Amino acid sequence: MVRFRPNVAAVMVKPQGQLLICERWTIPGAWQFPQGGVDDGESLEQALFREVREEVGLLPQHYEVLGCRAGYRYLYPEDVRVKKMRKHGCHGQEQTYYHCLLKDDAPEVNVNQRPREFGAYRWIMPEEFDLEWLPEFKRDVYRQVMMDFFSVRL
Repeated sequence: MVRFRPNVAAVMVKPQGQLLICERWTIPGAWQFPQGGVDDGESLEQALFREVREEVGLLPQHYEVLGCRAGYRYLYPEDVRVKKMRKHGCHGQEQTYYHCLLKDDAPEVNVNQRPREFGAYRWIMPEEFDLEWLPEFKRDVYRQVMMDFFSVRL
């Protein structure tokens, strides 16, 4: 039986339409949305608030959750799956994406968190997102998310 770890991701946008992407600290050139696993006993929304705070320093009062979509799944590649199975007991992740609107009075994003997940961040227009920034196994999910949230075909 294939098991998926629950995961949440923040599709954070500014009122002008720019989308937040963050570059992984350990993988230069790998850009993604803030995201992470759901801890035991934690609701999806609690996980969202925790992950956004831990990864980019924004608190729930700094953004408004406009909506969410669930059911995005991917399997880890074989070389990663063995390690993840030992750590989480899962073959992949099932993600819930939250559409979040940054408030005008929010502070600047701060990726200098501990432990550090990201080394840099950028605000881009959704159509500027490049699937080449992602590992192959995540690309179909991002392709669908960009279509579902922004009607952008990648």
